[in-house]
Amino acid sequence: MMQNQPERRIAELRRLINQYSYEYHALDAPSVSDAVYDGLFGELKTLEAQHPQFITIDSPTQRVGNKLLEGFTKVRHKTRMISLNDVFDVAEVEAWVARMDKLMPGTTHEFFADIKMDGLACSLVYEDGILVQAVTRGDSFVGEDVTSNVRTIANVPLSLHSAPGYEYFLRGRTEVRGEVVMLKRDFERLNEAQKAAGKPTFANPRNLAAGTIRQLDPALVASRPLHFRGYDILRDDPAEVPTNSFAYRALTALGIARNAQAATFTSIDDVMAFVAQWDTARGDLPFNTDGLVIKINDRALFEQLGIVGKQPRGAVAYKYAAEQATTIVEDIVISIGRTGAATPVAVFNPVQVAGTTVQHASLHNADEIARLDVRRGDTVVIFKAGDIIPQVESVITELRPKDSQPIDYEAELARQYPELEFIRPEGEVVYRVKGLTGPLILKRSLQHFASKGALDIDTLGEKNVEALVDAGLVSDIADIYNVTKEQLLTLERFADISATKLVEAIAHKKHPELERFVYGLGVRHVGIQTAIDVVERFESLDALRHATIDELASVTGVGGIVAESIAAWFADDDNLSLLDKFSALGVRPVYQQKSGGLAGSSFVVTGTLEAMGRDEAAEKIRSRGGTFQSAVGKDTTYLVAGGKVGASKLAKAQRYGTKIIDEKAFLALLAE
Repeated sequence: MMQNQPERRIAELRRLINQYSYEYHALDAPSVSDAVYDGLFGELKTLEAQHPQFITIDSPTQRVGNKLLEGFTKVRHKTRMISLNDVFDVAEVEAWVARMDKLMPGTTHEFFADIKMDGLACSLVYEDGILVQAVTRGDSFVGEDVTSNVRTIANVPLSLHSAPGYEYFLRGRTEVRGEVVMLKRDFERLNEAQKAAGKPTFANPRNLAAGTIRQLDPALVASRPLHFRGYDILRDDPAEVPTNSFAYRALTALGIARNAQAATFTSIDDVMAFVAQWDTARGDLPFNTDGLVIKINDRALFEQLGIVGKQPRGAVAYKYAAEQATTIVEDIVISIGRTGAATPVAVFNPVQVAGTTVQHASLHNADEIARLDVRRGDTVVIFKAGDIIPQVESVITELRPKDSQPIDYEAELARQYPELEFIRPEGEVVYRVKGLTGPLILKRSLQHFASKGALDIDTLGEKNVEALVDAGLVSDIADIYNVTKEQLLTLERFADISATKLVEAIAHKKHPELERFVYGLGVRHVGIQTAIDVVERFESLDALRHATIDELASVTGVGGIVAESIAAWFADDDNLSLLDKFSALGVRPVYQQKSGGLAGSSFVVTGTLEAMGRDEAAEKIRSRGGTFQSAVGKDTTYLVAGGKVGASKLAKAQRYGTKIIDEKAFLALLAE
């Protein structure tokens, strides 16, 4: 695998990152998203840290910027346009503050935070209040003179506004730093016009803004709706701009647009609440963002803290969880579900996506594998569909191992499951086990039926299920009620006590709760909450058995696909025979109307509870008539916050008006 060839992997990453960087900075025609670039860049940094002997002076990690586009005059910045260290969670923010406290003990911090705009960094130079030059960030030391283009941006003042108390900014040199951005609404209108004219649309606002500023024709620049938003102001005498909050007031006084969301804080808790607020609400901003900038407000203190390498000690860039990431496919395995469907799954190096660690993703079916042409050893781009389910978006074929082979799906099925036969029904994309009576399918079905969420049959775990099936004592899930102590004693795993215990545990579940029984049947698309919902509506197995698709679809949480799946299950002759067999064996599922004060309330449990696990909490909620949810939504009544709760979840609950309670309050509700 590539991990065993770090020198080769580093060289290939370096080559590809340089190519992407050239496309972005020189050609203004990026072929990948920022998240993909950042993912590969992060991997290169990690590998070079692990193998420093392979670092070269031309590695992308050894410089801040890139070559300047030919055609513009190069200008050296009077003060370097520095970059910031990235942080990704509250622990890293707290570590940043701790480092500053160690350098300057006893100092009281005031923090300044602003939303990080997704545009092109640019510096505007005013002499005696008149705009004389506009320079891009470039490599942080030297940028490009784009004055003619920036002058066409309507909200860039050609002369600074005179305001009481700020007159001295109109004398001498005043440098304004900010971002050239294209607002989302303008970007959408421009793309609509492109479509109407039969022209190709643009990829995203940031790339379009950057590409437009680098156009050699100012008339073209003027035709596109760009905006400038300032975030800093510099004077030859630093004392004239004592704090970042003062700088923002000065920007407004001088006629420079800047973000209205910026604010000052005296504690990290307040800073992180601000971070969480905009993580939830950033979609409402007029421009795109991937995070915030957090600085020490006192600029003299900022200067005293100094710079380490390329980044200042007094500021960080808080990055929101990436919606995309790159990783390497270690293997492609095929999973057989309890309905017999053969689903391919990509297993890859753990990677953070949208705030969680992801190690595998469904490839859905053979057609999807062929469409993506994904192979073992491939570097892939992954994302989270709906911020929940990890998916493989594409393959970076430039990093594909030279000895890679396409996936032959039928050959993989035969290799991974030589004991099974598969068919692909006409008109379907999924391969299924031929005949659902195969030992493997039976084992999976029985394990599910006996699991904690279903009938919760004590001692009927994976090993005992395998023993029963391998010995031929069961041919379907109903057969467990036929198993005798004498039969079990013939098996190597069982002695008198263990055999007695299992038989009694099975007999104890002859009158299971109806929703557990329905869930245990393994009906496709029916999870425990769906089982609860349909049972609450129909109240008996017979009524559910004869329900129409329209009646099923009318149940809250049950859509057309699930309704069709339930109806189809109860229309199958083999399934009806199974239900008749249960009945003949004395199995009578019981509907119990939920009691307690939680009816009509829905709960999400996040963090760690001390009194119980999440599964137990879910069971207690459901047993008292409440609904257990996996994520906060508009209909969530309570968010139960245990230990180590993420700020973003709390912010989302606050946004929806969900009541946030601690474990003590939750236990009190359960006791009512």
